[in-house]
This record gives sequence, C-alpha cells and structure tokens, in this order.
Amino acid sequence: MAMVGLFWVTPDAVYVGSPPTAVGGCVRLTADGLEAVDPDGSRTWTWEGLRSAVVEDVPTESPSGRASKFLGSVISAAVGAFLGEGPTEMTLRLETECGPEAVTVYSAAAGGYGAKEAALSKDLLARFVAGTADPRALEAWGREHGLEGTPKPRVREAVLQTWAEA
Repeated sequence: MAMVGLFWVTPDAVYVGSPPTAVGGCVRLTADGLEAVDPDGSRTWTWEGLRSAVVEDVPTESPSGRASKFLGSVISAAVGAFLGEGPTEMTLRLETECGPEAVTVYSAAAGGYGAKEAALSKDLLARFVAGTADPRALEAWGREHGLEGTPKPRVREAVLQTWAEA
C-alpha cells in the first residue's frame, strides 16, 4: 500500500484518505465516481453527477522534521484505522445533482499531509469531477507500484502532477 497525497493506493483499490477502518468505513475512488462505505451501507456518486468534491479539514504538517516523521505517521495512522482507533477526521464535501452531501474520511497521515501534496490532491479531485483528469491513472499506478510503499515527498508530488495530466 502507498499513500500519495490524500489518496491511499493499493493494487486493488484507491481511497480518499485512509483505507477501510475496522468497521469498514472508507471512500473509494473508481473510474466511475466515488463510493462511500460505512456500517449502514454504501452510497455512490458518478463523476457526471457531481458538481464538486472537496476535502476539508486536512491536517497539514510543518516542514521541519517532515521526512523523519512521515513513514512512522503513515504506519501509525493505518494501524490505528484498522484497530478502530480514531484517526483524524476530514470531511469530503460533495455538491451533487440532488444537493450537498458530507462524508467523513479519515487521514492516513497521523502527522499531517504536506501542504503542496494536499493542494495537488484537491486539484486532482476537482479535475476528476470536471472530467479533465482520468481516475484510472491512479488505479494503473496502484497495480504497478501499490506494493512498493509510500514514495518520498518529491516523488509523490511528481506522481500527483502526472495523474493530473492523464
């Protein structure tokens, strides 16, 4: 599994925020749209049915000590999510054909996300909604690189840029 920006990427799936929590809660990104899963069921939205998708309350990290803390914070957040401990909550605000929706997503980075990565991720999500970027680029990257672990910050930023151009 690898974290790139606000996305958790595996060979099989891409999530906004963390992978599924102990109770199954997650937001999965697909070529067709977004799927929010929680203990009460799931809801889906197609890209065409969304007017906007914005992640709010994103915890950001300070630049000092970033590299040394990052890997530990990713592992800590993932373990906490699977054990049912409370990772930092973020809000995915959707503007749909039927009105606004708010979905809780969980941070995969206990120490916070880099500001540039968070901004690039938010831009990429907006491009998916606008139809100017292809979510399948993330799925393909996950199949090829998802088991290699989380890349270094500059590599993650470059990957996000590449995805925005796909």
